Parts: sequence; C-alpha cells; structure tokens
Amino acid sequence: MDHTLGGIAISRNKNPGSYCAWDPNYPCAAGKQYYGRGPIQLSWNYNYGQCGKAIGADLLNNPDLVATDPVISFKTALWFWMTPQSPKPSCHDVITGRWNPSGADKSAGRVPGYGVTTNIINGGLECGKGWNAKVEDRIGFYKRYCDLLGVGYGNNLDCYNQKPFGSDLNVIQLPEN
Repeated sequence: MDHTLGGIAISRNKNPGSYCAWDPNYPCAAGKQYYGRGPIQLSWNYNYGQCGKAIGADLLNNPDLVATDPVISFKTALWFWMTPQSPKPSCHDVITGRWNPSGADKSAGRVPGYGVTTNIINGGLECGKGWNAKVEDRIGFYKRYCDLLGVGYGNNLDCYNQKPFGSDLNVIQLPEN
C-alpha cells in the first residue's frame, strides 16, 4: 500500500484512464472509468465487477465508491489480497507459504517469495524487465514493515527475472476455413 499510494493518504491513481476491457460478465458502465483506486489499486472493469460481487457493492456502476467509502476501499484491498485470479495465486497464499509453484511457474522464474506478490499486483508493468525503481521501492517498503514487525524478509524479494503471469499461456490457433 505504501508504495502504491505514496503513503496511505492517496486513494486514486495519479494517471487515471478508462481501464475498460470487453468482458461479457462485467461490461463497462457508460461514462465510468475503472482506473486504480483504493489501498491496493483496484483497476479494470472485470476486477471492479468481480470484487463488487464478492463484497456486495455495485462497483461497476459506481467505481468511485472505492475512493470515497473507506469501508469499501479496504474491503476491495482485502478482496484483492485474498482472492486468486487464475492464472495468478492470491498474494496471501504466496506470502504465507501456501502457494506451490507449478513447473511452468518455476520455468518462468516465479518461485515463492515477496517478488511474486509484485508480479500478481503489477507484473505486466514491472516484472521480467530487469532492475526497476518501482519494484525496488516496493521491496524497501516491505523490508521496512518486516523490520517494524520483527520478521524476516524471506527469499526472492524481486521479480526482475520473472515472466508476468499469463505471459506464458499457450495460444491455440484454429485453422481457417
């Protein structure tokens, strides 16, 4: 949260956009934007839709609730932290040691450790590209909180050499008729 928000005070992405992708289950509402909001920046219509369904709030039609209602805001953060979204495990399962990487995960460099949580949250933007200041900031905040809580950091803190989740899925092309 600290890295994403620059402290807990900011509840909206500094660079808003529509973040609307076609999804038959969670279509974008007219005039609404699904950019990052909340303590763990919830973004994209399909995340607003799934999360809203899980917490009992119509976030597709009122995405600003994530930034304006503190209870909903933290419910969305907890939902994101606790909920696996295939092919990604939940951050909670990774950080508590419940996640066991598959062979494909291991070959993609995704092994247990804090770095995988960064991959889950923002892998497509921050992982598999070598050293990255944003990832380094996340690691710094993580270490700060580990120190405050008196717990170890564990191994594999970064995602510099991890492929983002979903990037290694096989695409099947059907022959043209």
